[in-house]
Amino acid sequence: MEAALIIFALMLLAVVGLGAYVTVKAVGAAKRSVERTVGQARRTVEDTTLRAKSFGQVGVVGALAQLRLDLRTSMRATEQALSEGARADASLKESLGLFQRLSAHGRELDAELKRLEQEPDRQRTAGLLPELRERTARIVESADSLRWAARDRARRFAEDDLSTLSEQIEMESGALRDWSREPVDDLAAAAAAWDAAQAQGAGPTAAQAHGTASGPAALSQAAPAPEYPWQKARRPESTT
Repeated sequence: MEAALIIFALMLLAVVGLGAYVTVKAVGAAKRSVERTVGQARRTVEDTTLRAKSFGQVGVVGALAQLRLDLRTSMRATEQALSEGARADASLKESLGLFQRLSAHGRELDAELKRLEQEPDRQRTAGLLPELRERTARIVESADSLRWAARDRARRFAEDDLSTLSEQIEMESGALRDWSREPVDDLAAAAAAWDAAQAQGAGPTAAQAHGTASGPAALSQAAPAPEYPWQKARRPESTT
């Protein structure tokens, strides 16, 4: 009885522990999903604000907003291209590692540009614009280079795979066409062989049948009429 109670208690604890683990995992997944959604919404709002500033304002504020917009757009597109490509091409993991190092410089520059948007000394900020443009251009150029290289690699692999697939399809199509003619040829050959066998077998059979029917009848003499006991004996004079 005690052993059964212990087993029941252990099973109950296992069920409770499993339920708690599943609950924690579900809550964690839901939390990550919410954070990802909130992050995407925040980035969308911030990009929209930067786009409005770059078009609606002139001077230092508009220039800083345009630099941030160019930087964020290039970095986000490159991150997406490399992350998607690395799932199918393991060699892109090294490129993804390089991009992560580049992202650190991009985030640092974006934070600096964001601080300068709130800087009241516009003249001093304007003096920093050439250096900020150069840094932004270098990061954007590096990100664009990684992104286009990954896309060119994926396109080249797709073209090679399509060429190989086209060659295989052509070979298979030729094999199917040859196979479609084989049954017709085999059927004609089988029919001709069957006709030849019938012609060879029909001659001896007919001759044997004809010899059996006419040969013995022509060579044999007429058999004497049978005599029965109830018939009368012939008279001697009737034999002459």
